[in-house]
Amino acid sequence: MILWRLLPWDARAAPTEPGGVLWFPRELQGTGRHDNPDRYGCLYVTEAPISAVAESLAPFRGTGTLSAAMMTRGGLPLALAELGLEAGSGDASGVIDRLVDLDDPRVLVRTQLRPSEIATGSRSVTQTYAGRLFEEHPQALGLRWWSTLESGLINVTLFDRAAQHLTAIDVRPLHLDQCAVRDAAEMLGLALAPHP
Repeated sequence: MILWRLLPWDARAAPTEPGGVLWFPRELQGTGRHDNPDRYGCLYVTEAPISAVAESLAPFRGTGTLSAAMMTRGGLPLALAELGLEAGSGDASGVIDRLVDLDDPRVLVRTQLRPSEIATGSRSVTQTYAGRLFEEHPQALGLRWWSTLESGLINVTLFDRAAQHLTAIDVRPLHLDQCAVRDAAEMLGLALAPHP
């Protein structure tokens, strides 16, 4: 399974070190959608490059123009990483490819979750169900859920127990000419800054 991650990338870091494409930033977590740093670290990844870029650039909605300066975090360039997750088999509990699929109505029934709980911005709700599912499905490597920016885009939260099943395929710094950046900017209503 191919997944995409957007991160502030330190090209000098080893993949599993801070700034690396496979680093689970557990010590920095606590406010994210499915964060439970007392139980696990997580990576927020997507099934499509546009979704990874749009999720990261969403805070700039309404600012008008997307510039190259907006594609850095903490002095590091944002980069789009292509990751491989070893495929697994499905089972009756709704764990498909080792992910609890929260986009499947049958899984929502089995896990006693409502769509409004998946899409809510209330972190106390999303972190609570994520922690519960982490405990109830010890074979699951993460959660599969739809983007609140566009329901047709699928996001994945990987628990740190997925680390041994992940490989880095490619990583490239973002630039305004990339297709995923142009498409995400259009989705968010951002014009691209002219080249200097």
